[in-house]
Amino acid sequence: MISIKRLNQSFAYAIQGLKYVWRNEQNFRIQVFIGILVVTAMLIFRVSMGEAIILTMLIIFVMVLEVVNTIFEKIVDILKPRMHTYVAVIKDMMAAAVFIASFGSAIIACMVFIPHFIDLLQSL
Repeated sequence: MISIKRLNQSFAYAIQGLKYVWRNEQNFRIQVFIGILVVTAMLIFRVSMGEAIILTMLIIFVMVLEVVNTIFEKIVDILKPRMHTYVAVIKDMMAAAVFIASFGSAIIACMVFIPHFIDLLQSL
């Protein structure tokens, strides 16, 4: 049986987590801003449904990966008093994962938007 009270509590916890990431992670705020710019460009250029789906999935993927990066950072920070040599390596690898996803997303966004931009310039 589904408990509405527990479901509401789950949403409340998720919102608390989002608030924490928003307040404490500058990169997450930057990624949200870039996501808003991409959605705005999607509306301006009237991209196809397929392009919109791909771009939306990439925005969500990068933001989720940033949250996962923050989770890993907090977990390995627990180890800091004992400072294992892998703590820095784990943090660097998570940052690299977010970087790869962000860079790849930027390349795909260019592949989607450049033809639309060229069409706009040619129509002027």
